[in-house]
Amino acid sequence: MAAYISLASLLSLFTVFAASQSVKFVYNGFNETNLTLVGATVIRPSGALKLTNKSHHVIGSAFHPIPIPMFNTSSSAAPNASSFSTSFVFAIVSPSSSKGGFGFAFTLAPAMQFPGAQDGHYLGILNETNDGDSSNHIFMVEFDTVAGFKMDSDTQGNHIGININNMNPNASEPAAYFVNGTNKKREVPLESGKAIYAWIDYDGVKKLVNVTIAPVDFPKPSRPLMSESIDLSPVLKNRMYAGFSAATGQKASFHYILGWSFRVNGMADRLNLSRLPIPPNETKSSSKIQIKKALIATFCAVVVLFLLGTLFTVFIYRPTKQFEVLEDWELDCPHRFRYRDLNTATKGFKDSELIGVGGFGKVYKGVLPNTGAEIAVKKISNNSVQGIREFAAEIESLGRLRHKHLVNLQGWCKRKNDLLLVYDYIPNGSLASILFSTKKNFVLSWEHRFNIVKGIAAGLLYLHEEWEQVVIHRDVKSSNVLIDADMNGRLGDFGLARLYDHGKHSHTTHVVGTIGYIAPELIQTGKASKSSDVFAYGVLLLEVACGRGPIVHEVPDPGHVILVNWVIECLQMGRILDAVDPKLNSMYVVEEMELVLGLGLICSHPKPETRPTMREVTRYLNGDEPVPISNTISSVDSRQFDDITTRFLDVLSTDMITTSYRSSSIGKMSSSSFDSARQLD
Repeated sequence: MAAYISLASLLSLFTVFAASQSVKFVYNGFNETNLTLVGATVIRPSGALKLTNKSHHVIGSAFHPIPIPMFNTSSSAAPNASSFSTSFVFAIVSPSSSKGGFGFAFTLAPAMQFPGAQDGHYLGILNETNDGDSSNHIFMVEFDTVAGFKMDSDTQGNHIGININNMNPNASEPAAYFVNGTNKKREVPLESGKAIYAWIDYDGVKKLVNVTIAPVDFPKPSRPLMSESIDLSPVLKNRMYAGFSAATGQKASFHYILGWSFRVNGMADRLNLSRLPIPPNETKSSSKIQIKKALIATFCAVVVLFLLGTLFTVFIYRPTKQFEVLEDWELDCPHRFRYRDLNTATKGFKDSELIGVGGFGKVYKGVLPNTGAEIAVKKISNNSVQGIREFAAEIESLGRLRHKHLVNLQGWCKRKNDLLLVYDYIPNGSLASILFSTKKNFVLSWEHRFNIVKGIAAGLLYLHEEWEQVVIHRDVKSSNVLIDADMNGRLGDFGLARLYDHGKHSHTTHVVGTIGYIAPELIQTGKASKSSDVFAYGVLLLEVACGRGPIVHEVPDPGHVILVNWVIECLQMGRILDAVDPKLNSMYVVEEMELVLGLGLICSHPKPETRPTMREVTRYLNGDEPVPISNTISSVDSRQFDDITTRFLDVLSTDMITTSYRSSSIGKMSSSSFDSARQLD
C-alpha cells in the first residue's frame, strides 16, 4: 500500500494555536451540535443525548470533536495540568420497576474511541487487560447505579467515584448533596429518571478535584460532595478529548445527557435550564391495577374498532372498491397500499409534506393513519399505461430486497396512470444535502463519512452478489444516499435499477445515470454492469473525501473539471491530501482518508477490468486486505484523464443519449445541468 502522508506538522501548528485560546463550549441540548457519537444518538426533536437504551451489554459514547489543550505552556517551569471546570445535566431512567444499570462517566481521554473496551462495570472505557495501566492517561468521574466493581472500595450502588486509569475509584461517595449552611446530606437517587445537575472542578494550582451534584432545580451547593487532592499533571496529556461514555450489562438503563458546559482556566458557564430537553419517561409500571385497566381499555378499543371496521366496510370501502378495477399483474404484486390511506398519510399530497423532487416524480413524507408509521411516498405521474406496467413488473422483485444499508420499498399503489411507491422514511435527508450543507458550524465528521461509505459498499455487495438475482443500481450518487437517525447511509432510488440472473449479462443498451458518475465504457457501449456501479461508487468515495461534487467548479481556470481528474493531479504532484474537504479542518484519520482517496481512484479507473469488485472494496475498507494503489494509479497519466474528460463532455452535444433537464438544454450547459441531469431509457 502506498506510503501515508504525515500531518504531524499541521497537528503541531493546530496544538500551538489551540493552546493560545480560551477553550470553552456550552451545549443547551444537542440538536445543533457535531459531537462524535459511537453507539449514542440524539433524540429528535427534543435534543436529548441518549448514550444507551434499555438493551443489555451495549456501549455508547459522545465526545466534543476538537482536542483540548490541557497544559499551560507559557510558564518556563515544569508544566502543570491547567485548571478546568465542567457542568452537565443528566438523567438515568430504569426501563422497569426493578433496578437497572450500569452507569456512565465524564471522561478526559487522549482519544475519542476505546478499542477493546468492555461493557458493564468497565463503562465502555477500559477492559480487564488495561484496567489500572498508567499508560491509559484517563481521568473519569463515574456515576454508577450498581454495587461493585471487584467488591473493593466501590461496593455501594448509587454512588459517584473519581477514577484515574482504572475502574477502582480513588475516591467514592454515595450520591448526595450538602444542604447549604449545614452538614446535613440528602441522598440523590441517580436512577430516579429526574434531571440531576453535576459539577466537576479541578484546581491546577491546589491540585484539587471537587465533585458536586444536586437536583436540577436546586442551586449549586457551597460544599462539594467530594474534594480530593489529586495531581492530574502526570495523568493528562497535552491534548485531551472531553466527553461521556456509558454502558449496560446484565442490567440496563437509559442514560441521557441533557446539557453540557466546559471551560479551561475558568468556571464553566451555567446552562440555560429553560432550553434543556426533558428526559423521556421510559418507566413502565408493573402495578396489577394498571395492568387490569390496560386490559379493559384494550378490550373496549378492540370492540370499538371492530364496529367501526364493519361500518367502514359496509358504507365506504365496498362503494369505493367497485370503481377500482384491478388488472392481472396488480394481483400478483405484493404490498399494495390503498390510495385513500396514502392520500390521508400525506395530507392530500400537500406541498407542506413535499421532501424531494426527482426525475421520476415528487416525494412526500407521510404518516400511515392506522399504524402511525412514517413513510416516504414517491408519486410518479404522466406515465403511459405500458410504462407503468413495465415498472410494476419489477416491484415484485425489488420489493423483496432487504438490507440495512438500502432504503426498503414497502409497497406500491396504482391509481389511473399514477404509480405511488412507498418507502421507509429516512429522517436526515440525503448525503449530498448534508455533505454540501451551507449551515454554519455544521460539518459531517470524518467518522460518520467513513462509516457511511462502508455501509453503502455493503449495500452494493448485497445487490451485486448476495441477493437471489444480480441488481445493477445504475444511479449510485450522493443524492441517492439517505442518512438515517443513527447516521448510517442507505442507498435508495431504484428507478433505474435492472435485474438479471447470476452468471448472465445485462442486455440493457441505453445510457442511463447522472452526469459525472457515468463510466466511460457505458457511454461507448450503453451496457450497464456491476463494474459501472463500482465506477459511480468510486466517484461517491471522492465526493465524501473532497467535499465536492463530481464536477469541480472551484478551479483556477474557467470551466469545469471532473473530480476524478482533479484528484489524480493532486496525487501526481505528491499532495493528494490537498484534495481533502477543507471543512474537515484536518480532523480525520490520515490512513483512512488516503485509503478512501486511493480506493476512489481505483474504483473510477477508466478501464473496467482494473476496477475491484464490491466484495474486494468491502475487504479494503474493513482493513482485511491492503489496497494496490500505487501500481494501479501509476498506469493512468493526466493525458488519459484529459482524453476521458474531453470525450465525456463532447458526448453531451450528440444525440447518443437522451438527457432530462430541469432548467437547461443540451445546447447550452449550465452548472445546474451538471447537478440535476439524468439520462432515462
